[in-house]
Amino acid sequence: MHNFNFFAEKSVSSYKKSDTGFILLVMILWGIGLVTLYLCSAAKGESGFGSSFYFVKRQLVSSLAGLVFFLLFSVMGMEKIRKIIPFIVIASIILCLLTFVPGIGVSRNGARRWIRMPYFSTFQPSEAIKFASVLYLANIFDKQEKLPAEEKNIAGAILGLVVFTLVIFAQSDFSTCFFVFFIGLLMFFAAGAKLKWFLPVAGLGLPVVCLMIFLEPYRMNRIIGFLAKDSHQQTYNFQMSNSIKAISNGGIFGQGFGSGMTKAVHVPEVQSDYVFAGWAEATGLFGVIIYLALLFYFIYKIFKISTSCGDYFAALASFGFGASIAFQSMLNIAVVGGVLPSTGIPLPFFSSGGSSMMCTLAMCGFIVNASRCSAEYENGIYSVGDINL
Repeated sequence: MHNFNFFAEKSVSSYKKSDTGFILLVMILWGIGLVTLYLCSAAKGESGFGSSFYFVKRQLVSSLAGLVFFLLFSVMGMEKIRKIIPFIVIASIILCLLTFVPGIGVSRNGARRWIRMPYFSTFQPSEAIKFASVLYLANIFDKQEKLPAEEKNIAGAILGLVVFTLVIFAQSDFSTCFFVFFIGLLMFFAAGAKLKWFLPVAGLGLPVVCLMIFLEPYRMNRIIGFLAKDSHQQTYNFQMSNSIKAISNGGIFGQGFGSGMTKAVHVPEVQSDYVFAGWAEATGLFGVIIYLALLFYFIYKIFKISTSCGDYFAALASFGFGASIAFQSMLNIAVVGGVLPSTGIPLPFFSSGGSSMMCTLAMCGFIVNASRCSAEYENGIYSVGDINL
């Protein structure tokens, strides 16, 4: 009985133990994020919703739902995951289309990115697209890797990536659209696509990106406000300027969890995209360094799991999920620090938002699953498909 596993295609003895260090890091980042969320949202929760724990309670409910996905994708066999990918893709696209259905879709500031959900208030389907797109591309590349060279065809991967990005762009969510497209390109590169393939894409993509920016005035305003920070501090850069003040107010060791937050609470929606400003003010440069050390070690663990995984599909998907969490985290921090214009990309584990939390935990669950796959190790190099990692 000790070798029995309901989900696995082979006995437990043929798998390594799960990477407990990675699981511990997930728990640490989730815990720090929850504490930071309370610091940033307590005042708004008390004044707007009658409870300082309003946003924390919602995050806990989302975390419990995310834990279900974490456990599911950490124990389900890889072949079974591959079989349900079409359902995941179709479901995520349908959810995105539901944002345009009256009574179901929710519009905010001219964008239709959310749908009404019981218990969670709203759900952002583009987060499901992030998860589905990585699984879809990893599955396509795995199938192509097993075919003879003359039979390989990545048209399905290209078409899928275009569909994913267009569905999100239709919701007026340019930042997430660009994010999904960028992660998709990274997966093409990891799967062995030639560099010359990226030159035409870059040549065609740059005009398209510029056109997308010009189509919406608020996107142009963000760019203008970012380039002229001083003259737009009270308009387009109000969040960013207050965020930078909060970070500088933290000093070396921060204002402390009890007495800090003098600047961060004045950042609009600080509990979502600018939550890192609250952490920086409360803990200072010392806390920022601790977070970055945890983040980089977290990313290192993910890519170590990916490069030591003997299952090509699991390796590529783990790489995609790792790249997604890493790029999203660094992009958010760059925005909060005033290095990039506002994008609306949340900080994994920290930002208030059930959709992001559930997606992130589902990704982490898959990575835990991949950490158990035996690696084919030869001559000091892990070989995964056509890629030497």
